Amino acid sequence: MPDPVDPTPPTTTPTPVTSSGTHATSTGLPTNVAAALACIPLVGGIIFYVLEKTDSFVRFYAMQSIIFGGAWIIFDIVARIVQAVFSTIPAIGGLFVVLWGLIWAIVTIGFLIVFVITVIKAFTGVRWEIPYIGSVARDQVDGPTAV
Repeated sequence: MPDPVDPTPPTTTPTPVTSSGTHATSTGLPTNVAAALACIPLVGGIIFYVLEKTDSFVRFYAMQSIIFGGAWIIFDIVARIVQAVFSTIPAIGGLFVVLWGLIWAIVTIGFLIVFVITVIKAFTGVRWEIPYIGSVARDQVDGPTAV
């Protein structure tokens, strides 16, 4: 006579999984969603860097966002100071203001493009480093790498 089969499956503690296949973070959000929200320059980065204690993917994007947002703000402050100083020069001040406005617009569009790429990469689960900023963020989150 065959052995009776237990109809109840063994109980195991499943890890939280979302529909995208990522695990939940300590904030309760899926990893990719938390990382994408952490990409919001400066504010999102600070919030998620403070709240997220375990997921290095989210913490990396949060730190990268803090540095990127800080660079964006510093650029904007410097641009406003340079424009204010050079706009007072007689004869060429007006020309400089127009030229500087064009440079400011191009750099701001560049910042926006990098921001959008970062959000898309984070949401798709790819760890993408912004040139120069990404390596600093990686060192802050993971510790310095030996060369």
